[in-house]
Amino acid sequence: MKLNVLRADPAGNITLFVLDPIERERRAALAAELMRRLPDMKIDQVGFACPADADTDGRMEMMGGEFCGNATRAYAMYVARQRGGLSEVSLRVSGCDHVVTAAVDLARGAARAEMPLPRAVRAAEVEGHAGTLVDLAGIAHLVIEGVAPSEDFFRAAEPLFSAIEGLDAYGVIFLDRTSHRMTPLVKVVDTGTLIWEGSCGSGTIACAVAESTGLADGLFEQDYFQPAGVVRASIERRGGAVVSAAIGGPVTLDEPMCITL
Repeated sequence: MKLNVLRADPAGNITLFVLDPIERERRAALAAELMRRLPDMKIDQVGFACPADADTDGRMEMMGGEFCGNATRAYAMYVARQRGGLSEVSLRVSGCDHVVTAAVDLARGAARAEMPLPRAVRAAEVEGHAGTLVDLAGIAHLVIEGVAPSEDFFRAAEPLFSAIEGLDAYGVIFLDRTSHRMTPLVKVVDTGTLIWEGSCGSGTIACAVAESTGLADGLFEQDYFQPAGVVRASIERRGGAVVSAAIGGPVTLDEPMCITL
């Protein structure tokens, strides 16, 4: 099987885009095979290019139908490059019920994308450690401090997510609030993959939501240092609620290539 693919590096969250049309029911299995068969590419996740709707510049769907902010930023840069250097790109992406706008700076190699707003935010406790559970609709994260990153802790936290309906993916974000370093461990439900991600866009927003809870209304911005890159979160609060959210940072795109599986 021959496939045209594009490897993207949005702040270390390595994403492989399949550029050929693939039926939705085949995507999860194909993504798992690509991640297994291409270890040298160090792939965190797989996205699939889809025909654009008439009212957008592009459409992209993730391997498990989840939303991914970093993949959205990277695909926006690909579309901007393909369309002659657009500075603003409108996309439909999986896991989001509205058109997403992304700002692209091809000269600087950076992109910024809108993010889903929290559907629910609540305090949660796992093994005696207090954290913040942020439900972004389709993907949710537990932001936890003072805990060494481990799969064992992730497993202990998993029952929290089973109570949330409609999750395509979920993760535990191990945060050091003093240094703003975060380590994301994310599971995609359909593929069954559990990945220590190089960076995580939705996890970045979850950290910003957790850190800004209880602060005065206005703009909260913070750079989060992740295992393979830095992602900047920007959220605005009004009346205590988050009314806008976005992430930004560097994106590197390889040239498209043809591979054989």
